Amino acid sequence: MSITAILIAALVMSVLGLAFGALLGVTGRVFKVPSNPKVEALRECLPGANCGACGFPGCDGYAAAVADGKAEVGACAVGGPKCSAKMAEIMGVSVSASKRMVATVACQGYGDHCAPKAEYQGMTDCVAASLVNNGTKACSFACLGLGTCERACPFDAIHIDPVKKIAVVDKEKCQGCKKCVAACPQHVLSMQPDDRVVTVSCHNPGKGIALKEKCDRACIGCEACVKACNFEALTMENGVPKVDYDKCVGCMACADACPTGAMAADFETRKEAYIDPSKCVGCTLCTRQCKFDAIEGALKQPHKVLGACTGCGLCAAKCPKKAITMRERRAPRNKMDKVKKAPAAAKPAAPAAPAAKTPEQK
Repeated sequence: MSITAILIAALVMSVLGLAFGALLGVTGRVFKVPSNPKVEALRECLPGANCGACGFPGCDGYAAAVADGKAEVGACAVGGPKCSAKMAEIMGVSVSASKRMVATVACQGYGDHCAPKAEYQGMTDCVAASLVNNGTKACSFACLGLGTCERACPFDAIHIDPVKKIAVVDKEKCQGCKKCVAACPQHVLSMQPDDRVVTVSCHNPGKGIALKEKCDRACIGCEACVKACNFEALTMENGVPKVDYDKCVGCMACADACPTGAMAADFETRKEAYIDPSKCVGCTLCTRQCKFDAIEGALKQPHKVLGACTGCGLCAAKCPKKAITMRERRAPRNKMDKVKKAPAAAKPAAPAAPAAKTPEQK
């Protein structure tokens, strides 16, 4: 092939390339789809984790859905309240302050608490182990501790405790993406408020004392916690207590009443009420507010807080003189140290019905 033919072919290809390039450029300008500036602004607010917890394929998909009005502001668990506030400002809407949610393990079946069922020698995976004889522990609802949730977490926020052999969540690292919840075949993990003080640490729906043979910290469905709650924050759902954290005041009375420890509480953070006698005017409002009979005192006399105080703070919130403050506890709660109430007066006996007259009396 001659040099001339090669040059002609190269020239033709160059001309065609320029022509097609110009055509594509003109076509792109004519048929250009205008971009939504809100999408780009929303995308700047998002953290870029692309975890999918919002229900959309990554941060780009979520930003586009919010801009198009197909999704609500505030679904990004990783971004948190600050991200939600910025997105709400861009969209010109208001967003309510939401509680930070973190993954929580509903199982205390470690060590001697939960008896092993059989030695497992299969794959190091909870899904695989759950398919073999319904798990490796006597309680078929227990955490299997093989790390499926740990591998699913993109934030290094959940690990298998080397001693307990169950999952432990690092609340500081948890971003609430729910990937560990979806990965757990035992349904041990759930999302709970970060600031909770009581936790239901068992999700076995069974009932009865026989459950303690499998795990001595199992919830036996006795409902003692529900009966102990004076704020209607606890209900039984599928045989397990469920906490309404919007109603829970953190009094921990439910954990006090639990006979097995399935209702766990952070007792180290429990407060107690203190009444300043120099400010107290003896109005008795606090005694009427207290649901645990933990405040005593006569009318117009300084009142005193007893050991039955749960630290719920209701009295402090209602005191008109601000004489009550919540302080660190000096001793554990003594639920028997209550106000000694006078026994209720016995009702007079109803008069006996007159006896029927005999024929002679008639």
